[in-house]
Amino acid sequence: MKLNDKLSLASRLLLGLIFAVFGLNGFLHFIPQPPPAPNAVAFLTGMMSTGYFFPLLKGTEVVAGLLLLANVATPLALVLLAPIVVNISFFHAFLAPEGLPLPLVIVALLAHQAWSERARFAPLFSRSAKAKPASEYPPAANVVPAE
Repeated sequence: MKLNDKLSLASRLLLGLIFAVFGLNGFLHFIPQPPPAPNAVAFLTGMMSTGYFFPLLKGTEVVAGLLLLANVATPLALVLLAPIVVNISFFHAFLAPEGLPLPLVIVALLAHQAWSERARFAPLFSRSAKAKPASEYPPAANVVPAE
């Protein structure tokens, strides 16, 4: 296994673990959370008052994290996580900067994983709407072909 393959595997597993654990924590509350920064209280209160947002967010995190851990539909998991990671990063950058280191690590992991899967994302940036057969796409990273 090449170094890049090992890094891709490690980034996928770590990203999957982070989102599976923190997503589950949103439901089960097994990791104590520090009180939110004063600037963040109004934002978090507004999202909590909707009644649906946090269950949807945490459910999406759990599903995407498990997809990454299982190496199933990895590009879909990355697409689901991208807007969540952007929001987490901006939340910490503007409202709770003391928590910014973990989102920066998550951004790096997501970027590395997206780069590892770039061949699978290439059709999204094509000017043509013509679909290619699945056999023309390269296999997913870290997947050993069946014999």
